Amino acid sequence: MTESFQTDPEIVSKTDPLSRLLSERPYLLADGATGTNLFNMGLESGEPPEFWNIDEIEKIRILYRGPVEAGSDLILTNTFGGNASRLKLHNAQSRVRELNRAGAEIAREVVDASGRKVIVAGSVGPTGDIMIPMGTLTHASAVEMFHEQAEGLKEGGADVLWVETISASEEFRAFAEAADLAGMPWCGTMSFDTAGRTMMGLTSSGMAEMVESLKSSKPIAFGANCGVGASDLLRTVLGFAASGTERPLIAKGNAGIPKFHDGSIHYDGTPALMAEYAVLARNCGATIIGGCCGTTPEHLRHMREALDSRPVGDRPTLDEITSALGGFSSPGDGTGDETGPTRERRGRRRT
Repeated sequence: MTESFQTDPEIVSKTDPLSRLLSERPYLLADGATGTNLFNMGLESGEPPEFWNIDEIEKIRILYRGPVEAGSDLILTNTFGGNASRLKLHNAQSRVRELNRAGAEIAREVVDASGRKVIVAGSVGPTGDIMIPMGTLTHASAVEMFHEQAEGLKEGGADVLWVETISASEEFRAFAEAADLAGMPWCGTMSFDTAGRTMMGLTSSGMAEMVESLKSSKPIAFGANCGVGASDLLRTVLGFAASGTERPLIAKGNAGIPKFHDGSIHYDGTPALMAEYAVLARNCGATIIGGCCGTTPEHLRHMREALDSRPVGDRPTLDEITSALGGFSSPGDGTGDETGPTRERRGRRRT
């Protein structure tokens, strides 16, 4: 494994655009959903969004302009499923570098034309495979896939790599090694959607410990995205904060709860609710705050206004979170902190 500049925090603070921006501002607004907004533009179910980086360039420009114009300080590229394993399902495993480079290039173009500093974060999702011994994916294969994707994002002009919706610590570690090979700074989020744990059983405190134990470079910021709902995600963020970490925390929660209506999935979170979520996320200790599934530019505009107009408050209690955003999906978050009230589960989340 090659050593990167990431191992020296002093150098990172001077050379990395995201670290510099974090040093200048008390919080950053990230972007919202990718899939939700692309489906609204006509993306068909089962169609790889990454193909649009080549075939529908203007629509991808519109996708990126939405959060930039709404006030986001950081946007993710349309490359979540751009690794060889996922693209192989569409006989496109040979296009990894091309599709990731194009997704980052369009984002770079939009951001550079905005007239202000906005970070381009190269989105990297899970491989879709299960790592050994439960599955067949080896550490070396995962590193190779992530590295290939990282190089495409780097060539396209991404400021930072951003791995998201990860469930297994082993896959998170593989990505960290790939980021080192690419010589890129990075951030990482996991999805806590199974009674406060990731699908592979990791708790918020477990993730915080895992991040600090990485033998490769450590993330600039880490946190949670997607999951079950905004309340659950903020309980997870409180778990990160309770670990005593000094790293910036990320909160990227869904816009409410998904409901099936008129043949498709809709999220019930209003712009007003997401504004409350954004303020609570900041008060919970999050520094980079955005939305995930269901979050549109309209939600982001309300989040930006709320963050800019409301003062930082005390760290909220669990009761204050549920009063503002609704009940939790489970009594506890896996760390031994049991609490009510809870809401009735409404089926499995569609990512």
